[in-house]
Amino acid sequence: MTGLDLAGQHVTVAGLGVSGVPAARALAGLGAVVTVVNGGDGERERAQAAPLEELGITVRLGDGDTLPEGTDLVVTTPGWKPSSPLFQAAEAAGVPVWGDVELAWRMRGPDSPPWLAITGTNGKTTTVRMLAAILEAEGLRTAAVGNIGVPLVDVVLSDQPYDVLAVELSSYQLHWAPSVRAHSAAVLNLAPDHLDWHGSMEAYAADKGRIYEGNTVACVYNVADQATEDLVREADVEEGCRAIGFTLGTPGPSQLGVVEGILVDRAFVENRQQHAQELAEISDVTPAAPHNIANALAAAALARAFGVRPQSVRDGLRAFHPDAHRIEHVADVAGVAYVDDSKATNTHATEASLAAYEHIVWIAGGLAKGATFDELVQKSAGRLRGAVLIGADRALIREALARHAPDVPVVDLDRTDTGAMSEAVREAARLARPGDTVLLAPACASMDMYLNYNKRGEAFADAVRSLTAQEQ
Repeated sequence: MTGLDLAGQHVTVAGLGVSGVPAARALAGLGAVVTVVNGGDGERERAQAAPLEELGITVRLGDGDTLPEGTDLVVTTPGWKPSSPLFQAAEAAGVPVWGDVELAWRMRGPDSPPWLAITGTNGKTTTVRMLAAILEAEGLRTAAVGNIGVPLVDVVLSDQPYDVLAVELSSYQLHWAPSVRAHSAAVLNLAPDHLDWHGSMEAYAADKGRIYEGNTVACVYNVADQATEDLVREADVEEGCRAIGFTLGTPGPSQLGVVEGILVDRAFVENRQQHAQELAEISDVTPAAPHNIANALAAAALARAFGVRPQSVRDGLRAFHPDAHRIEHVADVAGVAYVDDSKATNTHATEASLAAYEHIVWIAGGLAKGATFDELVQKSAGRLRGAVLIGADRALIREALARHAPDVPVVDLDRTDTGAMSEAVREAARLARPGDTVLLAPACASMDMYLNYNKRGEAFADAVRSLTAQEQ
């Protein structure tokens, strides 16, 4: 039983796709009169529309700008910008706009499970899946949901009884989710991203900070990223909710951190001024790169806020293995390690990836999305054995290397076809020495050459396997 009554209400759903289709179905199930609008009108969109139309839902393809007459509520999918004409029309008409997460939150029944929520520029999916693994190790019925690809609307309507949900929320989703109130939440980090959507870094940070609103037990922040702590200070939380930091250094009271290779808790223990609880060893985290240790600490903090035992943190981290294309070791060839971090699509993620290895031949490039690379190159120059550049905006990285790492040899591949990756891997192998790491960490989006970052990572792995075959 849902807690939301929309019977007879005219609801417009903005967009098809992963979250739009289940939202439309759910709204129709509540008795709403549903119209879906979508700018695209291709074969894929028509295939998505057909089963909705069989349910009596009106689907209007090829026009995502016009607000259908009589609309009482707009429910939007995450990708639509706040500046879209549809939303401007809704505002002018006094029609509220909810995101799919807001809809799911309002649809929850009286026995719905609490949410442990995670956002940040980078590391969200890994941390949510780590958290789910820890909760499962505790014997709790849980699921990793939200921006991770499992629509929350489907979860709240499921007959599956959950004890708690591990929820990944993007800045897009948080923008349209003013009512969400998590049990506890974490902002992992903040760096410029999606500014074309939000309009400014301040607006982007403010949307991320919404995740802390109304938290009841813990607001988890990154000690190394002051902006995340600032968001905690600005949040309106429930009385008694605590600020809990995580750090790669020695933790202070009310923090989780690392002491001599051990992940420890000085937040959810008695006498935290003097005592710390051992949770796990760094070797329990895969891969044990610094930023992934930070992810593990954030997941552990949320789990501990929910009352999870220390041994379950350890067991969950041991059981967890990251998704593909996230610092994934592909192979060793002639003494050189080849690592796929195609998911590093911005400079913040790439900086963390580069910091994980001592000597690197860096494969980078793609669509820069307005990013600049000077700070990234400055911080990482001492680790670079060489660089191989691919993609449409590779010149921006080449120029940053020329300014801040002029002694690093650079191979600039003047081609943007998908076959460029094989040549890039061959060139990287030529530059690498035994003990080095060839690292695909593009710092850019993939769509100039590939359908998505997954396809780019697969192309890298295929090219590495070709090298392996040549060695045999």
